[in-house]
Amino acid sequence: MSLQDRFDELARRDAHADLGGGEDRIRRQHKAGKKTARERLDLLLDPGTFLEVDRFVVHQTHDFGMAEQRIPGDGVVTGSGLIHGRPVFVFAQDFTVFGGSLSEAYARKICKIMDLAMKTGAPVVGLNDSGGARIQEGVVSLAGYADIFLRNTLASGVVPQISAVMGPCAGGAVYSPAITDFVFMVKGTSNMFVTGPDVIRAVTHESVSAEELGGATTHATTSGVAHFAADGEEECLALIRELMTFLPANNVEDPPLRPTLDPVDRRDEALQSIVPPQPNKPYDILDIIRPVLDDRYFFEVHAGFAPNVIVGFGRLGGRPVGIVANQPAHLAGCLDINASLKAARFVRFCDCFNLPLVTFEDVPGFLPGTAQEYGGIIKHGAKLLYAFCEATVPKLTVITRKAYGGAYCVMSSKHIRGDVNLAYPTAEIAVMGPEGAVNILYRREMEAAADGAALREERIREYREKFANPYVAAERGYVDEVIQPRDTRARLCAALALLHTKRDSNPPRKHGNLPL
Repeated sequence: MSLQDRFDELARRDAHADLGGGEDRIRRQHKAGKKTARERLDLLLDPGTFLEVDRFVVHQTHDFGMAEQRIPGDGVVTGSGLIHGRPVFVFAQDFTVFGGSLSEAYARKICKIMDLAMKTGAPVVGLNDSGGARIQEGVVSLAGYADIFLRNTLASGVVPQISAVMGPCAGGAVYSPAITDFVFMVKGTSNMFVTGPDVIRAVTHESVSAEELGGATTHATTSGVAHFAADGEEECLALIRELMTFLPANNVEDPPLRPTLDPVDRRDEALQSIVPPQPNKPYDILDIIRPVLDDRYFFEVHAGFAPNVIVGFGRLGGRPVGIVANQPAHLAGCLDINASLKAARFVRFCDCFNLPLVTFEDVPGFLPGTAQEYGGIIKHGAKLLYAFCEATVPKLTVITRKAYGGAYCVMSSKHIRGDVNLAYPTAEIAVMGPEGAVNILYRREMEAAADGAALREERIREYREKFANPYVAAERGYVDEVIQPRDTRARLCAALALLHTKRDSNPPRKHGNLPL
């Protein structure tokens, strides 16, 4: 064989690998509204930066006629590239090859790039589009999944892990995305479930469609499994690129700075009137969050799930921060089971990757009711408390209005190692609201009074003046400063700059026992 023949053979093999399952299956993929694995990587990565590995790997199965069906790459495209000039490792499952089903060789490819990511300290982005385990390989394919799950777990908190579900993801396959830090889905074309509609119908006699059971909207609003539900694949991949601008490459690096022309001492007079004078009137906490951040830009996470708490990323003076905020516009900002889980997971992610936490607090308490108590609000609320207590990153808190009872303690209070705790003049920091407190403190007096209603209103006014304000807490040092709302950005930027060199640690241990 001549030298030119060898070059031609490589070109032929490259062309074969590029086609995946072939032109017919690519056409079917497009007809289903989905892009191919390679087309997705072209959109995800900076142009011309993808470096593929294991391009010619094939399965080693001989049973069920598989020896005659060997396709280069074996159903997954793996390698590395750049996102905004920063290295990432990637894998993209190829539905055109054996329905994207996972084989032993396929799993080894994914494990290889995950091992490299851990060694080099770079994030992993996985694009999932697979029919599940390759039945022809039996337990070997199941072992491949377990190998991936182990690496997901070991990489957790070491390098960011991002999953995009861009087609089917069923059975055991769902547990890899579930372990990763953020899950993206595409409306109409992606779904996730442990058992599919047919199995559910046979076992429980429930009738449900794949979209209703495990579609993007379901997981982004009802289950909370998905953090983002995109309208299309282009939007999904663009959101991943945007998310990456806030994240460090690994747990020993700081998040990337982005210089801004937005003055750190900018005042915003509109903030003076956002919090209503009436304590029970709702308002949108986003009207406070956005004006405070650089260029008024807030990248919200988990927007469709548990809207009574807001989480997401922004920047202060060019530094990325994680935002956690009660939302008075939903359930009065109460903490419930879903909100506690949502916020706890986000707080722990930020602490893993050196993202300072900024908490905006307006919380009347934990949501009451038998459904919450029977559902375990005690242990689930404890997860958020645990997360804030455990976090050693800089923690800044702004109490805008209500901070009542145990929820006050939970929301990054000074007592659980809050570094800078600020309050607006509208803040109310107390064991409970004035109405409830008066009902307990003056019950007998009101029962005995000739005009109990008038006395009750008088006692509520007295209680509010004495306790429902930030100054009792400020006198004890539980609040560092009572500030004008217009000064929020300047005060937070100054505090964050001061805390940049903060160092704190937890006691030596194998790991804590998070209340699961």
